[in-house]
Amino acid sequence: MSRLLVIAMLLAGIVGTLQAQAGLPREAEIYDLVRRYVEAREKRDPKAIEALFTADADQLVSSGEWRRGREAVVKGTLASSSATGGSRSITVETVRMLGQDHAVADGRYEISGLAGGQTRRMWTTFVAVRQDGVWRISAIRNMLPAPQ
Repeated sequence: MSRLLVIAMLLAGIVGTLQAQAGLPREAEIYDLVRRYVEAREKRDPKAIEALFTADADQLVSSGEWRRGREAVVKGTLASSSATGGSRSITVETVRMLGQDHAVADGRYEISGLAGGQTRRMWTTFVAVRQDGVWRISAIRNMLPAPQ
C-alpha cells in the first residue's frame, strides 16, 4: 500500500513539472499580473502599483521618457494618468515563457475617453519575473504603431 502511495506521489510530481514546463499555469498568472496592473493604475493606487514591480523595474513610454527604478515608475505612472485622464485597457495577445521565472507578454494598449472623445492605441510589452514565488513586472515598453 505504501509503495502505491509513493508511486502516486511521484506521478503527481512529474505531471506538475510537465505542466509548469509547458507554461500552462504560468501563462494565466502573467495575464493576471497585467490585469492587476491595469486595475491598480485605474484606481490610481500607488501602493498597489508599487507592489507589482521589481525594485529595479523600468519603463519606456511612447513619448520616449525612461522611468528607471520602482519609485520613478510609480511616480510617472500616476502623473501620466492624472495628466491624460481617460480609461486604460490592455488586451494581452501573447505570453511567452522564458523559463520557470521569466516571461514576456505583448498586448494592445488603449486609452479611451481622452479630450475630444479620442482613443489612443498603442502596443505594450511586459517583462515579468517571479521572485520568491510572486510574479512582478521588471520592465514595460509602450510603443505607438508605425505608420503604414
